[in-house]
This record gives sequence, C-alpha cells and structure tokens, in this order.
Amino acid sequence: MLVLNLDPAFMPIEGTEIAFKSFSFSGGEPHIKIEPGFDVSQTVTITHRLNSFNRLGELCVTVDALKRMGVQKINLFIPYFPGARQDRIMIPGEPLTVKVYANIINAMGFAKVTVFDPHSEVAPALLNNCEIVPNYVFIDEVLKRIGSNVKLISPDGGALKKIYKLSEYLGGADVVECSKSRDVKTGKLSGFKVYEDDLAGADCLIVDDICDGGGTFVGLAEELKKKHAGKLYLTVSHGIFNKGFDMFEGFERLYTTNSFTDFNNNKIEQIKIQL
Repeated sequence: MLVLNLDPAFMPIEGTEIAFKSFSFSGGEPHIKIEPGFDVSQTVTITHRLNSFNRLGELCVTVDALKRMGVQKINLFIPYFPGARQDRIMIPGEPLTVKVYANIINAMGFAKVTVFDPHSEVAPALLNNCEIVPNYVFIDEVLKRIGSNVKLISPDGGALKKIYKLSEYLGGADVVECSKSRDVKTGKLSGFKVYEDDLAGADCLIVDDICDGGGTFVGLAEELKKKHAGKLYLTVSHGIFNKGFDMFEGFERLYTTNSFTDFNNNKIEQIKIQL
C-alpha cells in the first residue's frame, strides 16, 4: 500500500511511504513537492489531521499534485472531520459548515474517505464514498486500562444512539443517560441532569466524540458526584482541550486519541489510532 502522511507525526496506516517536502509561501499559500519514482498505477492513501483550514489547503494541493503525476485512485483518512459539529443552522446568519467541508472534499474525487467517530450522521451522509471507523476499539483499549466494571455515561441526548451501540459491542455495559441545556445564542451550558437516583459508588466513564473546552464534562461531573458516583473518567475520540487540563481535577484520568493533535500532560493519555 502506498501512503502519503501529510502530518509526519501522524502515521496511522502501515505501507510504503511516499516522500515529499511541504512548506508555505510567504503569502501563506501551502505548497508540496512529491518525490517521483513510485508506481502511479497503485492506489495512494493520504492521511492528515485536518485541525485547521490551512491543512485542508495542504490536502487540496497534494491531491492536485498526485493527479498531475498520473495517480488515478486516491483514498483519504481524516480521523477528525472539521466542522462536523456545525451540522445544523441554529440561528439565521450561520453557515452549514459541515457541508462546506464536505463539498470541498467531494470535489477532489476520492475513491474512499475514512472518518473516525464523526459527530453525527450528517457528515457521512454528505461525503461521497464514506467509510466510518467507530470508537469501539478505542473504548475497549481504555477499559483495559481502567477495568470494565464501570458505567458508561452518555453526556447528552445526541450521544445516546452511539453509546448504546457501544454498549452492545462491549457485551451490554451499563449506560447512564444524562442531559444538559445550551443557549443557542451564547453557547452557555446549564441544567445538567443525571437520570439515575443513586450511583452507589460506581466508577463512571463519560464517553463522547469531542472535547473542546470541557464545560459539558465538568458540569456533568458535579452532578454525577451528587448522585454518589465513584471514580470519574473521561474518554473522547477527538481531544481539543482548548482551555487546558486544570479544570478536570475531579477526574481520575482523561483519555483521547491522536486524531486532532498531540498532548504532553500527565492528566491525559493518548491512544494512537491504527487502521
């Protein structure tokens, strides 16, 4: 398999690597020079962590370069799908960002686009030739570290469908449903609820796809403790953690993958994605 890892720190697929040099011009435009000498009749799989719009630009120029070299079939693996949370218009004047990204990616004509644990069913529905990798193996690895005798915590209604499928994969792990309220104009969170009267000291693993700032999980942790939860753990497929880790002092441990970026903090453990 021929692989072009645009992020040299992210290498999730084993194969023969295609050599290249990339840089940005002084005006900010991304550029790439791919080394020739590989069999252009083979399928090339590009991997990248699309954690900025500039990285989407890197992907665009890479696909163009490969096609100009004669490559006919190109696959793509982007574990974190940017804009996936903007999958509906909440108030007038907002963009449907998930569709903007999907349109650009579709225009590149990939034979297959693989995404890891997307936020909802909207992104896969908008992408052509999309393949989804669920979070099952990742969560299984987390449970090997903390033990399987924990309750799975669904932080809100949007996570319910996925967490029950995860529970089925894990052989019927207990699920605790929770909810919250969000002001769509300000984004402020309130009204956290845990729909179980007494957790009786049970250890709890909150499972979600994305942690951005972390307000959802900190607010939920307070409510879980009121319901007599034991140790609290948080696992998110895509860790952004833009406010750092000091706010998570109520958690024993945080777990994420390397889908978005790399962290160097004793509070969090990253499990590398391998396809």
